[in-house]
Amino acid sequence: MRAAIQNSVGGPDVLFVTDQPNPTPKAGEVLVRVKAAGINPVDGAVRAGYFPLLGEPPFILGWDISGTVEALGAGVSGLRIGDEVFGMPRFPKQAAAYAELAAVPADEIALKPKGADHDQAGALPLAGLTAWQGLVRHGGLKSGQRVLVHAAAGGVGHLAVQIAKARGAYVIATASPQKLDFVRKLGADEVIDYTKGDFTDHVRDIDLVLDPMGGDHAKRSLKVLKRGGVLVSLLDVNDDTRAQAGVRDIRVERMSVVPDKEGLLELARLIDANKLAVHVAKSFPLDQAAAAHALLATKPIGKVVLSI
Repeated sequence: MRAAIQNSVGGPDVLFVTDQPNPTPKAGEVLVRVKAAGINPVDGAVRAGYFPLLGEPPFILGWDISGTVEALGAGVSGLRIGDEVFGMPRFPKQAAAYAELAAVPADEIALKPKGADHDQAGALPLAGLTAWQGLVRHGGLKSGQRVLVHAAAGGVGHLAVQIAKARGAYVIATASPQKLDFVRKLGADEVIDYTKGDFTDHVRDIDLVLDPMGGDHAKRSLKVLKRGGVLVSLLDVNDDTRAQAGVRDIRVERMSVVPDKEGLLELARLIDANKLAVHVAKSFPLDQAAAAHALLATKPIGKVVLSI
C-alpha cells in the first residue's frame, strides 16, 4: 500500500509517500480501505516533534478515517465487507490513517453517515468527538443553557456551535473578522469579533465555555461564567486559573478526546438529521500531505482532508 510517512520530525516537508506492507487485521479488528483521512492540529504537533505521542520516527500520522471494510479479523460482528465506516481509532496511539489501508479496532469505528461523503466523514471524527465529548460528556450541556464557543470557525469550533444548537443551547461564538459570516451561518445566536477588544466586555451569564486556546484565554473565560458554570479546556489549565475557578464554584474540565463509538453514532445521527455539517476547506491527494499540513497551519475555516 501507499502511505505518507516521516523519518524525522520537522516541517511539513518531512512527509513523503512510499510503499509500505499491507496491514493485517488481528482479532477484533477490521481492515479499512481508506477513502479520506482528516488532518488535525495534533497531527502537525506530532509531525513537528512538539507533542511526541508516537515516539521517535519513522511513523505514519493520522487518526481520522473514512472508508470501506475490506476484511474482518477474528471475532468481529456487526460489520460486513463493503460497509462504509468512519472513526478515530487508537488515539492517542498510532492509527496510521495517512495510508491506503488501515487495520483498526472494530469497536472504535461506526457506519458512515449517509448524509456525508467520505471527505466530510473523514474530517469529522476527532474534531466532532472533541466537540461532543467536551460539551455533553464533560460539560453536561442542557437545553436552554448559554454556551460560549471560542475559535468557532475552526475544526472543533464549527462543529461545537452546531452540536450545541442541536441540543437547544443559546450559543455565543468568537471568531476573527473574516470568519464571522461563516459562524453566523452555522446558527450562532451571537458572534463576537475577538480582535475588537476583550470578549469579556461583551459576554455575561454563561453556563458553559468550550475553550481550545488555554493559558490566559482560559483564565479570562472565568469572568463570563456563572457561579456553578463549567469551563471545558482542550489544553492544560494552570493552578492559578483552577484556584480562581474554585473560589467561584466553577468546575474546570481539562479534556482529551478518546475513541467513542456511541459518540460517532450520535454525530452520524445529527448529520443524517441535517443538524450537523462538516465544512471541508480543501481536500488533497495523499502525495500532497505536506501541502495539506502547510494549509492547516494557516488556520483555515473548518477542516483539511487527504482524499485517498
